[in-house]
Amino acid sequence: MQMTNRTILITGGSRGIGAAIAQEFAAAGDRVAVHYSSAKTDAQVVVDSLAGYGHIIVQADLRDPDAIKAMVDSVAQEFGVIDVLINNAGVFFDHPIESSSYEQWQQAWADTLGVNLIGAANVTWCALQHMPKNSTSRIVNIGSRGAFRGEPVSPAYGASKAAIVAFGQSIAKALAPMKIGVTTLAPGFVETDMAARLLDGPEGDGIRAQSPFNRVARPEELAKAVYFLASAESEWASGAVLDFNGASYLRM
Repeated sequence: MQMTNRTILITGGSRGIGAAIAQEFAAAGDRVAVHYSSAKTDAQVVVDSLAGYGHIIVQADLRDPDAIKAMVDSVAQEFGVIDVLINNAGVFFDHPIESSSYEQWQQAWADTLGVNLIGAANVTWCALQHMPKNSTSRIVNIGSRGAFRGEPVSPAYGASKAAIVAFGQSIAKALAPMKIGVTTLAPGFVETDMAARLLDGPEGDGIRAQSPFNRVARPEELAKAVYFLASAESEWASGAVLDFNGASYLRM
């Protein structure tokens, strides 16, 4: 399954899941572009830690369509092509409907959809312009268990992840004639900085107990799943959503 010398663009690659994905692809011999929004130092640390050579960092606010196009075009200019796109970047804001002000509510929805959905869609369009139309080109979206079970404290997040599932399935049908596979990974809680506040707090034990394994996922586990979904062998999985939550939420 190992495929080397591909070019990989990972959004939100400066920490957590994105950093682990970058490590996985680099270890296999691929060249990685690590995107960041504001954490340039963190992104550089990730790139400096990667096996191999030729990796780069790129910046863009994913709420800005022009910045996205410039970022993606710079990756293509550096690498020549973009073989694999990992839409990993995401934001999560608390905005419970029963206690948020109208201004807070609007801002949370605008920022969440701007990054998690519209930003991912725009990165995908731009990357497609530089993606070979062959059986090794792949797009992998990072969704969430929250797309299916609901996110009462952050409804915009749940809605954005449900939408990214529909987006992925829609473009999977559109891009199959070009031999480009599209899949979505839907994890539950993962040991990341983003989840640390909850996992390290009084709710942590309850969150871990949601899974019969009594733990949450490790970023490296997600990275290995993403690596398979981005492989040539995953073609027939195109359009699929891989639940990846340690049996913490089961659906038909």
